[in-house]
Amino acid sequence: MAISEDIDSGMGSLVASSKDVTPEKPKSLLDSDPDDEDIEDESLAERLYGLTEMFPEKLVRNVEALISNTGKMIKVCYDSSRTLSWVVFSSAVILLTPVVIECDRAQMEEAQRSQQKGVLLGPNAAMSGNAGRGTTIMPSR
Repeated sequence: MAISEDIDSGMGSLVASSKDVTPEKPKSLLDSDPDDEDIEDESLAERLYGLTEMFPEKLVRNVEALISNTGKMIKVCYDSSRTLSWVVFSSAVILLTPVVIECDRAQMEEAQRSQQKGVLLGPNAAMSGNAGRGTTIMPSR
């Protein structure tokens, strides 16, 4: 049957293809290449370790020793500052506690003497400075 040969779809009569008529869209920055998917993210430490291959071995060892010694020195300083602060504050408490207690005791004794004077000589005698001399001023009539 020759019927299928007689029917023309019209595609062959086009002069230019649809690709030639439609402009090609520009690639966006969001589209990624398939090669980019193979690259894994590296941490900063991994990148720095990878850079050690391009430096001399002696320089790499010296930098590693410097970093290691710096960490050790920070730990030593921290430990000694903790010890020093403990010694200073505990010594201050031990040495200053008796002084504070004696000052407080002296104030309590002074308050008791003042109270005894007030009871024995009267309230005005406790306030005046010459209460023990016996020279009190009598009010005039």
